[in-house]
Amino acid sequence: MKTLYISDLDGTLLNSHAELSDYTIKALNRLIGSGIHFSLATARTAATTLQMFENVAINIPIVLMNGVLIYDPDSKEYIKKETLSDAVVANIIQAIRKVRQTGLMYALCKDKMFTYYETLDNEALRNFISERKAKYNKVFIQVDNFADVHDEIIYFTFLDKQENIERIYSQIIEIDGVGFAKYRDIYSDNLWYLEVFSSASSKYNAVRFLREYGRYEHIIGFGDNLNDIPLFRACDECYAVANAKDELKEIATAVIDSNDNNGVAKWMEAAKNV
Repeated sequence: MKTLYISDLDGTLLNSHAELSDYTIKALNRLIGSGIHFSLATARTAATTLQMFENVAINIPIVLMNGVLIYDPDSKEYIKKETLSDAVVANIIQAIRKVRQTGLMYALCKDKMFTYYETLDNEALRNFISERKAKYNKVFIQVDNFADVHDEIIYFTFLDKQENIERIYSQIIEIDGVGFAKYRDIYSDNLWYLEVFSSASSKYNAVRFLREYGRYEHIIGFGDNLNDIPLFRACDECYAVANAKDELKEIATAVIDSNDNNGVAKWMEAAKNV
């Protein structure tokens, strides 16, 4: 039976320092070398994900930005993408203006990604940008107004205290044509994410695409957070790491060891006897 193993990153495959352990790197390479099909489903972009996995021989398309993009590491191109219409982008910008909030806007131009921001009066966003510049050499571009950007807009990210995220969410939820993921930042006690994208995008739809694309008969998924619920629903088996949210554990096939104990890698090694 042709099987695909697919894992979330933060809080699942990555440890509490947002890194791949040496154990997991070696285990994944052994498993992939033995012939298993292994992929990723993450909210992260290609730039950060590919740098994290530069020492892992992934050769299966990976799901990025909660299902907005699917990237093929072999051909080095996006094989599927979901963009936001001009009308939806205008409505999102109008919505965040109403509550005097801002965030990050992601766009594609000839398959090259650009990340835009308007202001950095939000400490959480300043830290987010600083970390990704330092660790992944990512480039962020300041603009006076998101509406001035005319590339293909694919994604908005908001990171703030829960009360501010709820203010944005109350406006975004009224817009037709958008999907979203709202969840607590696992690396902070008081910050939440709201990620906004096309309603055609989700980890669920992306996994269904991979099922057909790779002609997989069985899919096994791993996750930890609320944005992994769509991933789990698309899988035949789904495993929550020990540090996962209770809501995810409730729908999981079983609970495995934690991310800091290399739970995903160890489970796969045991399952495949590698």
